[in-house]
Amino acid sequence: MTTTRTGGEALVHALLSHGIDTIFGLPGVQNDYFYAAVYDARDRMRVIHTRHEQGAAYMALGYAQASGKTGVFVVVPGPGFLNATAALSTAYATNAPVLCLTGQLHSDHIGRGYGMLHEIPDQLGILRSLTKWARRVDSPADVPRLVDEALSAMHSDRPRPAGLEVPLNVFSRKEEFDDETLSVARSRPELDRRAVESAADLLSEAQSPAIFIGGGAVDAGEEIGRLAEALQAPVIASSSGRGILSNRNPYSHSYGPGRRLWEQADLVIAIGTRLSTPMMRWGKPANLRVVRIDIDPQEHDRHEPPAVSLVADSREALQALLPALADRARARPSRRLEMLALQDEMDAIYESVQPQMGFVRAIREALPDDGICVEDITQIGYVSRETMPVYQPRTYLTSNYQVTLGWSFPAALGAKVVAPDRPVLCITGDGGFLFAATELATAVQHGINTVTVVFNDSAYGNVLRMQKQNYGGRVVASELHNPDFVTFAESFGARGLRVHSPAELRQALVGAFAANAPVLIEVPVGEMPSPWEKMSAPTARSKSD
Repeated sequence: MTTTRTGGEALVHALLSHGIDTIFGLPGVQNDYFYAAVYDARDRMRVIHTRHEQGAAYMALGYAQASGKTGVFVVVPGPGFLNATAALSTAYATNAPVLCLTGQLHSDHIGRGYGMLHEIPDQLGILRSLTKWARRVDSPADVPRLVDEALSAMHSDRPRPAGLEVPLNVFSRKEEFDDETLSVARSRPELDRRAVESAADLLSEAQSPAIFIGGGAVDAGEEIGRLAEALQAPVIASSSGRGILSNRNPYSHSYGPGRRLWEQADLVIAIGTRLSTPMMRWGKPANLRVVRIDIDPQEHDRHEPPAVSLVADSREALQALLPALADRARARPSRRLEMLALQDEMDAIYESVQPQMGFVRAIREALPDDGICVEDITQIGYVSRETMPVYQPRTYLTSNYQVTLGWSFPAALGAKVVAPDRPVLCITGDGGFLFAATELATAVQHGINTVTVVFNDSAYGNVLRMQKQNYGGRVVASELHNPDFVTFAESFGARGLRVHSPAELRQALVGAFAANAPVLIEVPVGEMPSPWEKMSAPTARSKSD
């Protein structure tokens, strides 16, 4: 059957055909034909319109991180697109399937330097530098194929963002479509069975193995738990890997004791992680062998070639490795009590980090196991990424190595959109929150009932402390003037609260999660001490000195 559609209508149809029923964005001249098509499909597609393009892109990112689904945002070209690029870089760093749909000038005007509305040089080049795959749509008839290619690229092998640039005249022009069904092809590398056997040999021989995991292992929690039990090996999770193995498992640890366990190990199996902190900061012991499981071949020898490489999806590789290891099974003494003692030791060390840990404990006590916590670059966030127990995958969201100040509030809104029946908490500071605080209007208008805790120290706290400690007290551009945050939240129609202690915060959070409204809780705090020196266990070397 042949149908006539505009390019905008074709794009809406293609998204819906792939089960994408939610988009985040702002309308404007170059994408108005797309939004007209969204209006016509309003019974099937929800559009969350935001107050800034950064908000739209971060919301799509939080949506993707919390679910593994495709998060989509739509912006005008030039300034609109550029406003969204910090979120794209964060999506790239966190391996998130985010699709950027950006408008563009009329095809005849691109690259001509006429000074047209929203014109910037080589927008597509910028888009390509921040995504795994990016193309310009030259004809409405190309829309279905290019959407398929974008989604296939995004979800194949290592997931990362993709982008489509659509000129104004392509959005508006009508063409005929045959509506053939095209499916997303998710490619995976073929598993090398000989490498599986080699890895099983090394693991069976290891006397003190350790497992390091990152965000690339997000769907392999069950298999990682079985591997830890088979090897009696600790599992050390990066911030992106928190919750893949529940912290209720005695073998589950954060990077707090990571260096000690790294130095004690004679073999490390690295699963879905760059392993950059151990390799670049701690140094590789001479006798340590490394087995890597990662779907991205570039990660395997980024630092140095491992003893064995399994270029594969983490879960598929472990499903092949576990039986091979069972064939070589040997009795191993249980390390359960040792691992429980290490968890207790770390809890005691973490407890010395005050006042941060008091607030982290209160948050964890109030947040249900399946609640989603989105961490910003703030004093409580720094501490929580290592010390907060996490019980399920995709429930602790981080900006990874981008360390993107101000991302967490809009990302938490996106997470709540995709998980409306689960509590979603944003941990942020006064500095980062005000980057996107106007999205409170979006939260109220669209009924996105996140809970946001703003720890207010009237400063970019980490910068202020470093200026005092490392630069002879040269305090400059780090002290802040803030609004009354409770009144600020209420002015948008959200609920505003102020608490002053961990006990008050816990009680306020319980009520906030039950409220049928967006809630902001301000916690006035003073300057906090550096947590970094306290949060790590003594190294194996220092314990033996």
